[in-house]
Amino acid sequence: MANRTTHADRIGNPGAVIRRGRDLRVEMVNLIWGLEPAWPQERPFEAVRAEGRTFPTNRCLVPASEFFHTRRGQRYRFTRVDGDWFYLAGIWRPARPRWSSAYATLTIDSNDDVRAYAERQMVVVHRDRRMDWLDALVPETEILRALPTGTFKAELWDDDALAAQPALAL
Repeated sequence: MANRTTHADRIGNPGAVIRRGRDLRVEMVNLIWGLEPAWPQERPFEAVRAEGRTFPTNRCLVPASEFFHTRRGQRYRFTRVDGDWFYLAGIWRPARPRWSSAYATLTIDSNDDVRAYAERQMVVVHRDRRMDWLDALVPETEILRALPTGTFKAELWDDDALAAQPALAL
């Protein structure tokens, strides 16, 4: 498997998230991607619509360098035009009797770069705004919105064509 800075590829797999711990320190932990559904036979919620909601507690950040959308059977990879990595805004829930501690990413209407591939996209947080989201330092409306046109580039993606990277080189 290639080393990537992205969230878990499938629902139910662990992914790294950054949150405030019990001692209020910033910590990185692995949580399951997907919140417990209301009914056991339903699928977990991997994304939560942000519009019209507030998220006063249990905020988290998902480190990422890419996100994906599938359209008409083809998978597209989105990265920042400048090549920089970013965070996805998320929320997390503590473990419950039937469900491990888990997280979901927040979604908004897509910006113009993504709209041709999907109506909605995950909320992307610039690295310099990470604490604004994590600690609620600014109104949510300043974070939970699409980034300007020209932020992302899309490419057709084929995971099978990638050569595995044996180790992460720094």
